[in-house]
Amino acid sequence: MKVCIYGAGAIGGWIASALARAGCSVSVVARGATLDALQLHGLRLREGHAAVTSQAVASSASPAELGVQDLVVLAVKAPSLPEVARQIAPLLGPDTIVLTAMNGVPWWFLQSFGGALAGTRLTCVDPAGELARAIPARNIVGCVVHAGCSVQEPGLICHHFGNGLILGEPSGEKTGRVYQLAALLQKAGFQAQVSEQIQNDIWFKLWGNMTVNPVSALTGATTDLIMNDDLVRGFISSVMFEAKEIGARIGIAIAQQPEDRHNITRKLGPFKTSMLQDVESGRPVELDALVGAVRELGQLTGVATPYTDALLGLARLQARVRGLY
Repeated sequence: MKVCIYGAGAIGGWIASALARAGCSVSVVARGATLDALQLHGLRLREGHAAVTSQAVASSASPAELGVQDLVVLAVKAPSLPEVARQIAPLLGPDTIVLTAMNGVPWWFLQSFGGALAGTRLTCVDPAGELARAIPARNIVGCVVHAGCSVQEPGLICHHFGNGLILGEPSGEKTGRVYQLAALLQKAGFQAQVSEQIQNDIWFKLWGNMTVNPVSALTGATTDLIMNDDLVRGFISSVMFEAKEIGARIGIAIAQQPEDRHNITRKLGPFKTSMLQDVESGRPVELDALVGAVRELGQLTGVATPYTDALLGLARLQARVRGLY
């Protein structure tokens, strides 16, 4: 199977390494120092305290050099998506699966979903509809990643915890291709399962990280410090109550209370969120997909979002001052 990983960061590199070990013909779209490292050393992965393993993968800054793929794993941060829209076409054939292994609300979130909002384009994640035009809806399979990874240096990925991948067609249909893809990922060592409705899983993960991520980026705090501050945790809960009401109005009921999710977050210990890692490394932050989309969905569903607005405004201003938004 020909597999291309678009974005060899923490999650993309982790998935690429596993699929290469499973016998797939893996290539990577990368650039700059990451591309140089991949071509010099291969793709390197460290699992916990285990020795670094290396996989030889084809790599290029130009998708045109890699050609049509059976599977494209889209594992870039949301700010990189406009560039993806401009370059991805050479990788796609009529039957290519595009697996979106990304944080936040994807541009296709309301595709065949959302009741009265079904088919609505979320302008904060796809302002001009470029992504919808560049990646045909028929090619998309959604993916939610439950794992912690980081980039130690270009081309060297550290896998810290978690091994879960949840897959699903945006329509909720149980197709042969999604079960075949789950089987491939299981063979590669992932705990892969097919979702009843992938938007539910996306929203449930978002419900936790749409708050802790930007708060950590604003403060520089690890998750343990955030959870141990009563005032900050209370503010986060208020944002989560707004998102919970929005979810209910588009058909995603969350049975948990914010404190239930906080107890899960506490178990991470002194963990640096991906957004804090981005700020510290001077990379653009994905506020639109994690927070802006929630605010837009609040406007579309008639849910007031004063706490979400405050979080977005403060995090966005900080990112603009640093040149990261």
